Amino acid sequence: MAAPPTPLVSKVTRREPVLITPSEPTPHELKPLSDIDDQDGLRVQIPIICFYSYDPAMQRRDPVKVIKEALAKTLVFFYPLAGRLREGPKRKLLVECTGEGVLFIEADADATLEQFGHALYPPIPCLEDLLFDVPGSGGMINCPLLLIQVTRLKCGGIVFALRLNHTMSDATGLNQFLSAMCEMVQGAHTPSIQPVWERHILMARNPPQVTCSHHEYDQLDDTADNVPLTMKTHRSFFFGPADISAIRGLAPPHLRHCSTFDVLTAFLWRCRTIALQPNPNDEMRIIVIVNARNRFNPPLPRGYYGNCTGYSVAMASAGEISRNSLGFTLGLVRKAKANVTEEYMRSVADLMVIKGRPWYTMVRSYLVSDVTRAMFAEMNFGWGKPKFAGPAKGNVASFQILYRNKNGEDGILVTLCLPTPAMERFEKELDSTFKEQSNGGGNAISPLSSL
Repeated sequence: MAAPPTPLVSKVTRREPVLITPSEPTPHELKPLSDIDDQDGLRVQIPIICFYSYDPAMQRRDPVKVIKEALAKTLVFFYPLAGRLREGPKRKLLVECTGEGVLFIEADADATLEQFGHALYPPIPCLEDLLFDVPGSGGMINCPLLLIQVTRLKCGGIVFALRLNHTMSDATGLNQFLSAMCEMVQGAHTPSIQPVWERHILMARNPPQVTCSHHEYDQLDDTADNVPLTMKTHRSFFFGPADISAIRGLAPPHLRHCSTFDVLTAFLWRCRTIALQPNPNDEMRIIVIVNARNRFNPPLPRGYYGNCTGYSVAMASAGEISRNSLGFTLGLVRKAKANVTEEYMRSVADLMVIKGRPWYTMVRSYLVSDVTRAMFAEMNFGWGKPKFAGPAKGNVASFQILYRNKNGEDGILVTLCLPTPAMERFEKELDSTFKEQSNGGGNAISPLSSL
């Protein structure tokens, strides 16, 4: 995979950040978050970015004006996002719906989309220019819940970047909000899917009772995992249909029908474990982020835009993962996903209350998030579909993102962050696996050369 070109943006002119408020009056009320929303692991900011090409049909429309107006209209329906978080007793988070608004930055860059070349994948070059961290805006309490920057490129293209307080929404909920904004751009007066708050559905029971195993919240101590980010390498890998078919061929026949996510995740967990070179007896973990909306009976309301994800874990020793075939890790990934039930989610909410809303453990863990169904690639603000849309970086979670590579081939982009020596070994493991498949008569293309 070729390295991205350097210094793409030498100058960005930013206007002073402004607050965009709902275009109509909204209720002033206090709304508690759910006990899934306010766990420590979600008290973070998540960056999303979308790149759009120049569209002659939109030549006379200013993207900043268009998006500002759509945002103000959308906030009428998603008005809690214009409020501020407060913290109550026992660290309980609540939203005070003040209508203060979300932060918005207007910017112009001296770059064209073409200058980014094929570097439109995480880690996004010049992210700090395309999504400016307004001083004092990135906290949890009493801070804007959403920051948006729209950057005009000198070619006529635009960059839409967003930073969301994760306690408010997961990827599905954020997609719902952005889809509503796109509908407003196209002339809608109300979202086609009405937003639903109802965070009480995911509140802890009274009394709380942990009924399931939740190894994702085990309190583990392992200093070997505390490698500074400066000593890690962040890369993206593209897997096209031929690559995924080759990986699927490594699975036993009775598991080859499994989803692309299951097969790819199991394969990468094995390669990653081998690359890290842990002690064979070390317990390694896969944490699969599962959208649990449809695991409830009845399912959560369609417009529910809060967090409804389970962080389900499967475990095995490094030796077992390395020695066994793909079928071994594939079975573990499928079991982890199946563990997320309605009772599991209620048990998580109860655990949060009992144990003080702990962070999920990342010790010897591979955390994977599938955002291929979040439909960021469909976000059309009038400039057509984006050239890239999705998470701007993947330092903690490994994201699987819909992506079209330089050859016009549709597939899955996977972000990965590893200590630099381990990343080098990971690439060698990946390359050797695909070479073996090709020598065996397959037609796989190494993901290392696909971006």
